[in-house]
This record gives sequence, C-alpha cells and structure tokens, in this order.
Amino acid sequence: MFATLAVTIALAVAPRPHIVWKPILFGPKRKAEMAAYAEKHYGIHSWRLRPKVIVEHYTASDSFSSAWNTFAADTPDPELGELPGTCAHFIVDRDGTIYQLVRLDVMCRHTVGLNHVAIGIEDVGISDAEILHDRAQLRSALALTAWLAGRFHIRIRNVIGHNESLSSPYHRELYRPWAHQTHGDWKHYDMDVFRSKLRVLLRSE
Repeated sequence: MFATLAVTIALAVAPRPHIVWKPILFGPKRKAEMAAYAEKHYGIHSWRLRPKVIVEHYTASDSFSSAWNTFAADTPDPELGELPGTCAHFIVDRDGTIYQLVRLDVMCRHTVGLNHVAIGIEDVGISDAEILHDRAQLRSALALTAWLAGRFHIRIRNVIGHNESLSSPYHRELYRPWAHQTHGDWKHYDMDVFRSKLRVLLRSE
C-alpha cells in the first residue's frame, strides 16, 4: 500500500521535460480517416484519444527526419495497407531531444489494438538495446514517460513495449485478421529494465 502511494505521489509531481513542438498535418481528412479506422477496429467512431496506456517503440531508422517524414506522409502503411498513415505522438532523438508531433487528445495509429487508448513514443534507433545504452536518449525517454504517466494517471504496469501489446488488458481488435498482430520492438525483458529505471526515477522526484 505504501509503495503504491509513493509511486502515485511521484507520478503526480514528475516534471514536464523540454519538448519541441514539431507537428505533422493532422487536419479534417486525417481525423476522418482515424475515426473510420477506430469504428472498424474498436467500435468507436471518434478520433479523440483518452489515454490509459503508454507504448514505447523504436523507429527502425537512424534519424529523426526519416521517422518524422514517414509519419507526416498520410499514406497507407506498407505492412497493413490501411489509412490513416502510421504516426506517434512523440519522437525521442538520439541526442535526447523530445519532439511532439500530435496533440495528446488525438488518436495516432502506432499499435494495433491499442490506438484508441495509447500514447505512442518512438525512440530513434534500430533495437531496444541501442536505446537502453544511449544515456541521453534513455534519460529523455524516461523523463517523458514519467511526466505522461503522472499527467494521465497511468500506472507503470500500463507502460508497455509494442511487443507486449497483446497482453495489455486494454487491447481490443474487432478486425479478426489483425487480432494477434504485434511487433518486435521493446520486448518484455527490455521493458522490465525500462520500467525498473522508471520506478527509480519516480521515487527520486
């Protein structure tokens, strides 16, 4: 009980890190696409996000600009071939710079089965290990995650890696061919390391 209380207090006071606003275009067309997607996949005709989960990703690319350009281009993704195009709310660059691309009340398409409840964070890199060993990038990713968790009262157990999406209690996918679709980024054992570091950070606030 006391440990839970301590974490709750820490979440409430985690400071907002420096965030650079670099938005992608998310106008009426993309919002309509997002609402149609949400209706098909979640039974919710809305583009509005009510965050309950934070999903960590890596970009599988080596630069912020390539990731930003991919998300800005509202084209069907090559893997699943559906609109809207993929995106994330934040990208954390290798030097630790945090960029915000999308407002936090807008759904982004980054995790099958969770887009209706999840904030997406993309770390520039090609593996979990690369990010875990990049001190500046990891520090920023943890600071951003701690602030978001406190702002939206998200428990640490609901800070997950993309690869953990199917085990989330919030996972919902009405389109049967995608019901078991997930990705390899941020596997469970690496997220256990991330979450343990997040707990240490929160207790130090």
